[in-house]
Amino acid sequence: MLMHMPTRQELKDTQSERDHRGIAIDRVGIKNLKYPIRVKEKNGSGQETVATITLTVDLPHEFKGTHMSRFLEVISNWGFELASDSIGGILPALMERLDSERAHIDIEFPFFIEKEAPVTGAKGLMDYVVRFNATGEADHVDLVTTVEVHVTTLCPCSKAISTRGAHNQRGVVTLAVRTNGFVWVEDLISLVEEAASSELYSLLKRPDEKAVTERAYDNPVFVEDLVRNIAMKVKEEERITWYRVEAENFESIHNHNAYAMIEKHNGDSSSPSRGSGEE
Repeated sequence: MLMHMPTRQELKDTQSERDHRGIAIDRVGIKNLKYPIRVKEKNGSGQETVATITLTVDLPHEFKGTHMSRFLEVISNWGFELASDSIGGILPALMERLDSERAHIDIEFPFFIEKEAPVTGAKGLMDYVVRFNATGEADHVDLVTTVEVHVTTLCPCSKAISTRGAHNQRGVVTLAVRTNGFVWVEDLISLVEEAASSELYSLLKRPDEKAVTERAYDNPVFVEDLVRNIAMKVKEEERITWYRVEAENFESIHNHNAYAMIEKHNGDSSSPSRGSGEE
């Protein structure tokens, strides 16, 4: 006996039924999708990594639900190559496939850079967090690129009042930017690291440790100094039109963290708000 398999036309499409509550949904879709990607690198090669992806669209009030499988179809057709100048291309496909007026894609992934220790040249991989958050509507795409960079900061006050050393700590800087042109992730990371007391390394021998420690001692920065240093560097980059920089120091002599943030359109010369007032 042969079983009858229903055709596509015979299967009930519940998602497309009418909803009578009159409430539109701002974002609906899939979240926490793990997906392999290949990221462009400044040196001309590509880096394979795994991204965590969220894909969403708006849902008009008259529809009961969206078709979740279509998000996977779009991302599968998109492929594995990724760069900030091409990520917006997926948004029109989402809007067309899901019959929506607005689409969003949020991508987060670890990005690795090989770094050489400052004295011995020992090589090791440093990991960074990179995020692309893009929204598409009609012919416009709004893209925010974010990097999370861990750094070393040494306290200027501690150095000024202590006869033996000064307390330092590891901190994390989160730099988010909008741009009017292509900007390499590596350049954003370097911009942050150059503003700190010292950058971090995964592999250090004793001569390297001495050099990094002394570099931090010679370049003390408060968390306020750190965000201002970065803001000054951002001002020099004409391709950045807006930025938000946050710094959080994991204090080594307190059980709380120090924090500072600046958010501006690039070219805005107004003074930053008053800092956190470390004492």
